[in-house]
Parts: sequence; C-alpha cells; structure tokens
Amino acid sequence: MMKRASIGDILTTGQCATVLKALADKTRLRLLESLLVEEKCVTELVRELRCPQPHISHHLRILRDAGLVEGLREGKQVCYRIDPTVKRALANRQGQALNFGCCEVRFPETVLTAVTHAR
Repeated sequence: MMKRASIGDILTTGQCATVLKALADKTRLRLLESLLVEEKCVTELVRELRCPQPHISHHLRILRDAGLVEGLREGKQVCYRIDPTVKRALANRQGQALNFGCCEVRFPETVLTAVTHAR
C-alpha cells in the first residue's frame, strides 16, 4: 500500500493518481462536497445521498485511503470529516479549489458558499 498522501505537500505521480482515482466517481464527489459543509456520520450520509450503507462505507474508505477524509469513531457510529490537511489546502486557495500539485479541483459555487458559512 502506498504511503498516504498529504495534500499540503507536493504529491508524487503515484499519490496524485490515487487522489484522482478517488475523485473519479460521482458518489465520492458528492460525499466530499457534503463533508466540505460539515462533519457527518455514516447514517446521515446514507440518508442524504439515498444510497445503501455498505455502498457509502465503501466509497468513504476509498476517500480515506486517498487522504481526503478521516473517520472518527463516536460510540457505535463512525463520523467523517474532510482531512484537516485538505481543509487547510482549501483555505490556502481562498476556499476556491484544492490544489494537489498535479492538478486543481474546483467545487460548485453553492458548495463553496456553504463551506464559507460553516467556518
């Protein structure tokens, strides 16, 4: 398994490929957008995205392995949030985009507005 990427650093081509693969899915992008607004538990994400729990957990694991989100156990629940390094990288771009060194990902204005209000 590849060393987990730190988004604040320049990514190697292998790390960049891992991040891009993680982002190359509609469900994972929706999860990331939702978590940009606020931390949420798996059950909340299941309700919000209207997908089965195993499906959501699978995609969260991929995002976690890519270093984009982190999971925090709260009793029987696991809640997820954007990895703090990713949050800082977003803040460094004035909340407009995530710069991975190899590429930049911009989010819809509606998501960015929600992120700004959540701070």
